[in-house]
Amino acid sequence: MAKITEVSTALVRVPLDNPTSFSTRRVLARDFVLVRVAADDGHVGIGFTYGGSSGGSITTEAVRALLRPVLLGEDPFRVEGLWDDMYQEALLQGRTGSAMRALSALDIALWDRNARAAGLPLYNMLGGKARGSVKAYASGGYYLEGKTPEMLGQELVGYLEMGFDAVKIKVGRLSLSEERNRIAAAREAIGDDVALMLDCNNGWRELETALRYMHVFEPYNPYWIEEPFLPDDLDSHAELAKRTPVPVATGEIESGRWRFKQIVDQGAAMILQPDAVCCGGITEFRRIAQMAAAAGVSVCPHAYHEMHIHLSASLPNVPYSECFTDDQVVNFRNLIDHQIEIQDGRLILPTRPGIGFDYLPDAVAKFAVEDWS
Repeated sequence: MAKITEVSTALVRVPLDNPTSFSTRRVLARDFVLVRVAADDGHVGIGFTYGGSSGGSITTEAVRALLRPVLLGEDPFRVEGLWDDMYQEALLQGRTGSAMRALSALDIALWDRNARAAGLPLYNMLGGKARGSVKAYASGGYYLEGKTPEMLGQELVGYLEMGFDAVKIKVGRLSLSEERNRIAAAREAIGDDVALMLDCNNGWRELETALRYMHVFEPYNPYWIEEPFLPDDLDSHAELAKRTPVPVATGEIESGRWRFKQIVDQGAAMILQPDAVCCGGITEFRRIAQMAAAAGVSVCPHAYHEMHIHLSASLPNVPYSECFTDDQVVNFRNLIDHQIEIQDGRLILPTRPGIGFDYLPDAVAKFAVEDWS
C-alpha cells in the first residue's frame, strides 16, 4: 500500500495584461494556490485553486496548518475517506471559502496522482463517457475601457470563426440602454442560431432591478442568465426563475453537495455551475453532478477547462464546458506546460496520464509570492 510522504504548496500571483471589469469589480491580478502530493511509490500529483485577486495566503496556510497533517502517512487511493477526514478537520475554519478551496486543491492532486500511478488520463480514471472531445462555449465579452458594442460583436464573431456555436458575455455593469446596445450588437453579430449566455457576476441586489434588465434582455433570447444575485440570496434567484423565461444558472463559488441540493430544491437555478477548485474538488463535483442528474438538472463547469474537461468527459449531464480561448482574463494557463486543443468549438481530450499538465518551474518562480513549502 502506498503512503503519502509529502504535501507542499506554493502561492503565485499572475497579473493581467489589461485590467478587466465585471459587473461589480475590477481585476488586476489573480492569486493561484498550487499543491503537490507525493507518495512512496514515486508518483506525484498536482492540484490548484483560485485564491482571489488577493489573500491567497489564507488558503496556503489552510493547506499547511489544517490539511497536510491529515494526509501524511495515509493511502492516497483512499480518496473518499481522505475527503471526509479533511472536511471534518476544517469544519470550524470554513465549510466554504479558503478552507474548502484548500481541500479542493488537495483532492484534485490526489485524483491526479492516482491517475498518473494507473497510467491513465483522469477522465478514463473517472469512467470516461465522451469519445475524443467535449462541447464547449467561448467565454468572454468583458468590460474593457474603450470597448464599444461593435467591438464586442467583433470579439464574438472571432469565437464563431473558431467553430464555437455558443458564447458568453458579461452584463449588469452599465445602464439599461447601454446594456441593450451591447446585447443587441452581440446578437446581430452572431445571428439567431448561436447560444448567447449572459453573466451578471452577482451584480443585482434586488428583484425589481433584475426584472428591469431581464425585460431588456429577453427579446434577444439568452441561453441563460448567470449569477444574477449574491450567492446566499437563493430566494431572489428562485423568484426570478419563476418570472423570466430565461433559465437561471449559478454555483461557480458555491461549496458542497448540500448547498447545491438546496439550490435545486428551491428552484433557484435550472443549470448548476460548480467549480472543482472551490466546491470540494473532483470528489465533491461528481457528487454534485450526480445529484443534479437525478433531478434532471444540467451542469456546466465554471472555467479552468484544462481540468474540467475530465469531469465534462466523464459525466452524462454536461452540455457545455466553459472555455477561455486565451490568457487575458483567466490566466492560469501561463503556469502550465500543456494547453487543451480546440477544434470546431470542442475541447480535444488529452492523452497524458493524470490531469494532463504540469507546472512550469520558471513561471512558478517568476510569479511566486510564497515558494513551495
